[in-house]
Amino acid sequence: MPSISLTRHLIEEQRSGHVTPDLRLLLEVVARACKRISVAVGKGALGDVLGEAAAAGGGDSINVQGEAQKKLDVISNEILLEANAWGGHLAACASEEMEHCQQIPDAFPRGNYLLVFDPLDGSSNIDINASVGTIFSVLRCPEGVSAAQDQDFLQAGHTQVAAGYCLYGPSTMLVLTIGHGTHAFTLDREQGSFVLTTGHMRIPAQTREFAINMSNQRHWEAPTQAYVGDLLAGRDGPRGQDFNMRWVAAMVGDVHRILTRGGIFIYPWDRKDPAKPGKLRLMYEANPMAMLVEQAGGAATNGRERILDIAPTSLHQRVPVFLGSKDEVEIATRYHLQHDSKAA
Repeated sequence: MPSISLTRHLIEEQRSGHVTPDLRLLLEVVARACKRISVAVGKGALGDVLGEAAAAGGGDSINVQGEAQKKLDVISNEILLEANAWGGHLAACASEEMEHCQQIPDAFPRGNYLLVFDPLDGSSNIDINASVGTIFSVLRCPEGVSAAQDQDFLQAGHTQVAAGYCLYGPSTMLVLTIGHGTHAFTLDREQGSFVLTTGHMRIPAQTREFAINMSNQRHWEAPTQAYVGDLLAGRDGPRGQDFNMRWVAAMVGDVHRILTRGGIFIYPWDRKDPAKPGKLRLMYEANPMAMLVEQAGGAATNGRERILDIAPTSLHQRVPVFLGSKDEVEIATRYHLQHDSKAA
């Protein structure tokens, strides 16, 4: 059976009426940018891309999130911005690394889509040569908007027209949904193209595997403590079975494992910084991953409600995240809702 390239897959989806010509071309541009990022990541120390990025006035560069930027954070962000500036498919881009959205320059035509991305998820893994990735989401630009602003991006996750991530691991993989299933493509380095390797990925509804940063356990709220405590109690506890824990420390890696073999990924609210409603960003991480997971038969909530139904209020809004195997996400969510009803 002949291999199916990303380009062929998207053309067939266009013929089926699932994507517009502009969206197809936009996704191909994003894929090409991810190939460039993969090359930069792969060079490692040989490409002088490791370590912290330097600020213009000296010292480490700090992004809008208040986090130190790695050199590859900056490089990846610039690659995605440059690649998407001139194609004519976008009205504007928004990045986790930038405080505000960036409009397409006046010198180039503007399209009807908005691109949102985390240019390099898991950048704390860069210097130890562990998996990192790029997460992206595509929204429609509201009708009648000629110069997109931050508020034009504030759309609930269920309005996304496409979402995906590129995982830079032992192989480079692009996982994509346009609302008709979740599909995985592997980069054929000799041919220079992404090739479909797993179509219509499915997450098992049940699981015995969970991913969470246990070092924060003392900071979790009561229902999260109770839920994870019951998982750790194993077959002698109320769940009646043993669970394994895995933690990659990069959302892309943890979600890819779940899409491959099931599990639940948890990044809950905690009391370390009570002012923040969560750690992960709704627009750049939670929404695109929730769409991918739901399209693969899984579920995604913030512990109380479906992530894709949350109405964003700011470009860098944070949320708790519980996503993965459908039955397990429903159980974790039930712990939180029952706790809230008892406290009411």
